[in-house]
Amino acid sequence: MAAPLSQPVSSAYINSGFGATPEWLNKEDNAWQLAAATLQRRFAECKMSFGEQLLPIWGKAGPALGYTFLLSQAGMPSTEHLHGDVGAFTMWGGGFLWQWGVIDYAGGYVIHVSSGVAGFVTAYWVGPRLPKDRERFPPNNMLLMLTGAGLLWLGWSGFSGGAAFSAHIVSGLAVVNTHVCASMSMLTWTAMDVSFFGKPSVIGAVQGVMTGLVVVTPAAGLVPGWSALIMGLLAGSIPWWTMMVLHKRWWLLQKADDTLGVIHTHGVGGILGGICVGLFADPTLCKYMHVAREHTNGAFYGGNGGLQVLKQLVGALFIIVWNLIFALVILFAIGLITPLRLSEEHLLVGDDAEHGEEAYALWGDGEKIDGVKHPAPPLLQSLRSDALRHMPIAQQLCTSEQIQLLHSLAETCLYIILC
Repeated sequence: MAAPLSQPVSSAYINSGFGATPEWLNKEDNAWQLAAATLQRRFAECKMSFGEQLLPIWGKAGPALGYTFLLSQAGMPSTEHLHGDVGAFTMWGGGFLWQWGVIDYAGGYVIHVSSGVAGFVTAYWVGPRLPKDRERFPPNNMLLMLTGAGLLWLGWSGFSGGAAFSAHIVSGLAVVNTHVCASMSMLTWTAMDVSFFGKPSVIGAVQGVMTGLVVVTPAAGLVPGWSALIMGLLAGSIPWWTMMVLHKRWWLLQKADDTLGVIHTHGVGGILGGICVGLFADPTLCKYMHVAREHTNGAFYGGNGGLQVLKQLVGALFIIVWNLIFALVILFAIGLITPLRLSEEHLLVGDDAEHGEEAYALWGDGEKIDGVKHPAPPLLQSLRSDALRHMPIAQQLCTSEQIQLLHSLAETCLYIILC
């Protein structure tokens, strides 16, 4: 039997009595070990990460071994101190919000609200893109977007399930609630697009998945399955309204060029998920997970549920203010070292101005062949004159943009062949 600690440990670090919970697998401090176990099952870990010590941060190279050896190398004594940021400590590590009873199961406040606020503040500080870039910016690659969304959705199973830090009923329920909420949010967002725009959108469906995953994060393991359906309905409608309607009417949101809608996806979604905890938190699940306050439950269960909603709102307000202040401080400090915004001339050129290379070197994007450096062969010049004679006929069949595009493609192909 392990010797008792010399000082009492906050229950934020204790998860005992339920499922497979080794002594060293306490909250937050050893979270990286849970990730290591997951990687071992998927990728055959190597001893460079957890083997015999070569340097203080590096192990000796060796063959991949089983998880038993890895766990023996990863063992650490439990600690009573949380080494993380202020938001994480106040919510999870025995800080004042945790002691007061504010609930954030897997990081809806600590991760998503903070990133939403910091991202929006940064977008406001850096300034908008050029007007021509804001008028039309189609997706770069729809297939890669779908691939990334699928990988993210899959990974969220470990994110929500692993937040219980044990293999028990809460971790299983968290995974189920994650998929239920994300699926319902995707359907709701798509239905909103069809209702208002007349057609479904793949981008809208992916956006619905993202907001559903964000909303369920602070509540995944603490709410029953039926409430995950309601949360998905809210996740696919309220962020949709703030993004599609409110953003276009509120001057403050118009001031920042929030390219990916981070304030709606993460900011609004995280706050909405925190409020849903105050509404739907199951008293049995809260007791099971050792929340700080006894008799904690959501408003739908009566009792002090109304007070829990207030606590969730106060917790969100603290995270917003804290990240607002420190995002400004960080941006100011970076601005003293290097400019946060490119010059207008460099913005017009793009990546080539900064890196000397382009992500997609496609010909015909507003560029023209330099006739002095690359004179056209005689045959190409004669073909060009013939094309000009037949231009009136082409103008009757095609638009000017189509003629210009076909002309550029034909000249480029002929130039390559003849040269």
